Amino acid sequence: MEKRNELLLRALEAVLLPLTRLCVAQGLAYDRAEEALKQAFVDAAREAKRAAGGVGARDVSQVATATGLSRREVARLSAAPDASAAAKPSAVNQLYLRWSTAKKLRDESGQPRALPRTGKAPSFETLAGSITRHVHPRSLLDEMLRLGMARLSEDGQTVYLEPDRYVPEKDDAQMFGFLGANVGDHLAAASANVIHRDRRHFEQAIFADELSEPTAAAIREIAAQQWQRVLAEVVPELERRVAEDQAAGRSGTHRARLGLFSFSEPENDHEAKP
Repeated sequence: MEKRNELLLRALEAVLLPLTRLCVAQGLAYDRAEEALKQAFVDAAREAKRAAGGVGARDVSQVATATGLSRREVARLSAAPDASAAAKPSAVNQLYLRWSTAKKLRDESGQPRALPRTGKAPSFETLAGSITRHVHPRSLLDEMLRLGMARLSEDGQTVYLEPDRYVPEKDDAQMFGFLGANVGDHLAAASANVIHRDRRHFEQAIFADELSEPTAAAIREIAAQQWQRVLAEVVPELERRVAEDQAAGRSGTHRARLGLFSFSEPENDHEAKP
């Protein structure tokens, strides 16, 4: 057990360092990060207890024993609101994804076609209406323009999709939301593969070192090209399967996330010790 804990601590250090870099860069003090970590320990212990069928009046004591926190701390943290609900894509992001992947919305070269702002399909108005009836197409367009995900022609009658802008860089709430949701689910898959050896999530990566700077820089472009292929194939397949579920009356009790990322840096950037 001690050997496994040592291995886990090494993995924990590798995971925490990028997060603490972000905290330092954003000015988030240690005490606030510590509070979030305590809350996560309590939530995880209570989740494990529920999975084992454990309920009862000694819940606080059992969670305290499992986490090493005091009973007072567990009781205080247990009163905090639950923030574990998974973030769902906004209507704007759903619209962007549909526009960038639907075959009927591509031009002869396979790129997302420019759409008339209003009118019969294919138009931005009808596309927006296919995503949601609760938000006016003009409001969705204004938000896409604000986030740099789309642009208008000079006369304002044609809408163009901006490539490679699915992550809205101008919107901090969505940027941090994507960070938590994407990295959280990736880490959940990798952790579950260690905890539950009989239930394997797909979690693979390609690693290479001793690369030149131009080759390392080219990896992002390779990943972006592959991602466009993934979107073009996976999104229509998912939509087909969702439609089949609905037609068959199957209950929607599961969620899934499929992603791809690339990362490169000089090998000695973070190796030096003070």
